[in-house]
Amino acid sequence: MQVKEIMTSNVETIDSDANLVEAAQKMKSLEVGALPVWENDELVGMVTDRDITARAIAEQKDPLSTSVKEIMTSDVCCCFEDDDIQEAARMMEEKSIHRLLVVNDEGDTVGFVSLSDFAVKSNDEHLTCEVLERISEPACPHR
Repeated sequence: MQVKEIMTSNVETIDSDANLVEAAQKMKSLEVGALPVWENDELVGMVTDRDITARAIAEQKDPLSTSVKEIMTSDVCCCFEDDDIQEAARMMEEKSIHRLLVVNDEGDTVGFVSLSDFAVKSNDEHLTCEVLERISEPACPHR
């Protein structure tokens, strides 16, 4: 099964100069937890609801004057839409991430594949459980 068969398409993006309030409002209206960040027609990062919380609010940064590019994750993990879902799962496990950006052969963003996509659309309970187990293992448990 290929990633394009289970991915969520119609990805919305945000400009790197947008402030955190704009990003949070966009996430809320779209009911998503992550947005690819673009600058000058190029993918430069990903901003998540966790980035906003941990890198901005917890550090007492002003969400109206802090730009997305100041707190985004610049190391974006991607897979290709034609990749096998096993490969996407391996990448998620290896990087301990909950979602991968999906691109086509031209490098255009065409979707996201997330843990919920595996659970709902892959029809492979074993794979879903395996990915969940591996990405849920904390690198340095603080509990």
